[in-house]
Amino acid sequence: MSDIAKDKAARLLKKRGSVSSLSSHDVKAKETFAKTRDSVSTVSYMDEPGHHDDIPRPAVQMENTFQLGPTKRFPVATVNNILKDVLTSYLQEEKYEAELCRQMTKTISEVIKARVKDLMIPRYKIIVLIHIGQLNDQSMRIGSRCIWDPANDTFSSYSFKNSSLFAVANVYAVYYE
Repeated sequence: MSDIAKDKAARLLKKRGSVSSLSSHDVKAKETFAKTRDSVSTVSYMDEPGHHDDIPRPAVQMENTFQLGPTKRFPVATVNNILKDVLTSYLQEEKYEAELCRQMTKTISEVIKARVKDLMIPRYKIIVLIHIGQLNDQSMRIGSRCIWDPANDTFSSYSFKNSSLFAVANVYAVYYE
């Protein structure tokens, strides 16, 4: 490709807001000298947006697996141990503070979900719910509803308590075909 064609292609791509791998060294070198404040996106498209209707693509045909039940059951005892380990390690020495507990709820749920997904149980959707509250002689009821298949779907739950807060962790494992 000649230098004129490269420059023209680089200007056209820069105008569109996209820099492809087409001689990216030359484009980046010229941009560093210019020191512009505009950010340059590195997203490139396989085809132009809006022109995808011109060429019909064949539909991908997926075959049925005819698998109606799980090949591996959800390990409730192992997930209970994960819940106990994570809640104890994160909340053992914590005092109740509303903002801290809001962030801890998000963090704990992500950690639990990641550790349960590391077990690699196929075809189960994992839902993690964490409730943290202040311990003040109150009562609380937690309920949840969904369409449930008692033969394949299951859950795991663990309650934690220290001197100033309580936490309830629920992991629902819903089998999908």
